[in-house]
Amino acid sequence: MNGTKHLIEKTFKDFGMFKGHIKYQNATSRLEDLYRKDEDIRHPFERDYHRILYSNAYRRLKHKTQVFFNTNNDHICTRIEHVNHVSSVAETIAEFLGLNPWLVRAIAVGHDLGHSPFGHTGEKILNKIVRDNKLSKNFWHEKNSLRFIDKIETMPDYEGYERNLNLSYAVRDGIICHCGEVDEEALKPRDEFIDLESIQNANQFQSYTYEGCVVKISDKIAYLGRDIEDALSKRILEEEQKVELEGIVENLFGHKKLKDINTTSLVHLFIIDLCKNSNPNDGLKFSKEYFEIMKTIKRFNYQNIYSHPRLKTFEDYASLIINTIFNKLLEYYSGIDSIYKLQNDEKFYPLLCEHFKDWLLKYSNASDKIYRDNKKFINKIIYDINDVNDYKIAIVDFISGMTDSFSIKIFNELIAF
Repeated sequence: MNGTKHLIEKTFKDFGMFKGHIKYQNATSRLEDLYRKDEDIRHPFERDYHRILYSNAYRRLKHKTQVFFNTNNDHICTRIEHVNHVSSVAETIAEFLGLNPWLVRAIAVGHDLGHSPFGHTGEKILNKIVRDNKLSKNFWHEKNSLRFIDKIETMPDYEGYERNLNLSYAVRDGIICHCGEVDEEALKPRDEFIDLESIQNANQFQSYTYEGCVVKISDKIAYLGRDIEDALSKRILEEEQKVELEGIVENLFGHKKLKDINTTSLVHLFIIDLCKNSNPNDGLKFSKEYFEIMKTIKRFNYQNIYSHPRLKTFEDYASLIINTIFNKLLEYYSGIDSIYKLQNDEKFYPLLCEHFKDWLLKYSNASDKIYRDNKKFINKIIYDINDVNDYKIAIVDFISGMTDSFSIKIFNELIAF
């Protein structure tokens, strides 16, 4: 084990993740200079972690669906719990392998910022809206997360001016590259320093850093066992499926019983196996045995949990909410006059109209310099209010940033008399 750690550390030096090397310079580069105080003692990735941790997009994760929509149950995993599970797994692996802990923390807690409400169901609904309106080839949450951290999420600087997060390249890269399958060839970082905006599909590229690769693997480790735990507690798994899972566990883990293979024990077993089998020549990898275990558990989850009939009603509900909000906001489009139409209807729909009006004023050219100066907005303007497609994109962005609970409040407002 110690030998593995030594070799991985040497590999990272070879890959340039040390100060002064071009790869490190690329990894810590930003889209623009980041303000700082002279006495700031933090590492660049540590600053990124703190910027994510104190952002509103991170706070909203606590009211976003992970798998099961159950906002009234405190013990069902939400999106914020998931990103912290991923961070915990990734940090443990990174510490053993001698990687940068602040980089894995920042990627892990930020990898689902801007994720749509209602989990992957919401993502599919928004994808259909985007495609039907010919706004883009597709909508996928990794790309939307990059959009959020680059162009939408803001925080005040030391003088109170609202600025975009402006995270480092390595964190932005780890976030957009975090999804995709973990294959038998293992994971190694790419060498190319590409424009992240050019990425068109999930899993198109591996991450630029080993830290990003670690988060990608940790994402899979974190959710498999936790989803089974939630499914058992909510009786999603019937007795027959429990028996099947019991057989899978006994077959895969010898004499261990299902009750012995809970979330923490699964996480532990996968982490240990990964650390034992990763090396500079092969990259980050599981043993063949544990790779098959991961595939088997994932297959079971897809067949018996993620495709469960009880989730269909939830999908229909989420579709009704998201499509109703999109269509209602589209009714207000009238170029620059959209602002006035929204303002006039605030008496009927105060939550919807006020919040979306403010969204347009912050991110579009609908506001003038006096308004932006008063609000201290120096964030990027990303919509042309006179372009109907930009307006539609603004609606999609607005919805994708919502929590489950806020979107339900908006929907209830629209159907109330």
